[in-house]
Amino acid sequence: MSNVLLEIRNLHAGINGKAILKGLNLTVREGEVHAIMGPNGSGKSTLSSVLVGNPAFKVTEGTIRYKGFDLFMLTPEDRSHEGIFLSFQYPVEIPGVSMVNFMRAAVNSHRAYRNEAPVSATDFLKLMREKREIVELDNKLAGRSVNEGFSGGEKKRNEIFQMAMLNPTLAILDETDSGLDIDALRIVANGVNKLKTPENAVILITHYQRLLDYVKPDFVHVLNKGRIIKSAGPELALELEERGYDWVKDLD
Repeated sequence: MSNVLLEIRNLHAGINGKAILKGLNLTVREGEVHAIMGPNGSGKSTLSSVLVGNPAFKVTEGTIRYKGFDLFMLTPEDRSHEGIFLSFQYPVEIPGVSMVNFMRAAVNSHRAYRNEAPVSATDFLKLMREKREIVELDNKLAGRSVNEGFSGGEKKRNEIFQMAMLNPTLAILDETDSGLDIDALRIVANGVNKLKTPENAVILITHYQRLLDYVKPDFVHVLNKGRIIKSAGPELALELEERGYDWVKDLD
């Protein structure tokens, strides 16, 4: 059996004094893809925010172990350095910061954490070229400011491009499929599939089965009222597509 990468036990967390996660349990092993589905307000994005260390969210109870150690002991920056990556539901624009400079700073920050020398300009541009092809990202977009003037689909492709550049161990994709047309969805999903290895894992947070047609999950979990109330294989997503969430809520 593969090594346990992420282990969440009895996680309680919230924001501004409001409890959102209320005893969540989840185990993710190397090589696995987990889809987390559930109605709006169930805690899906809160979970991703807690995992990456968003300071707006307060953990009140429970534990998270990542690679065997206490995740709460790591700053948000070091969680990234240790291989946790979040693809945002709504990627932000950063005017005046070029994609090249942004990504080179990120890559070299990760290398410094591992006591490796900074990547040379030539090697970095070669790496960018290789990774751009994974998500069919236009060279002109890579030369512009981060996400500035990008369409919704281009922003999501850019997120997966960043994932390719940083090569995370645990990728959390928060509704990466929202707002994508069929072509953009296919490109983004293909990018995710190309980056999967037996050593890394993916958590897909989604409302829709359509993403799971392209990125096949090993496990599907239904989150409701801050807890995972049902887990099964890919067939669960198909059932949710057919029947909605109401029947699952009755299990809670």
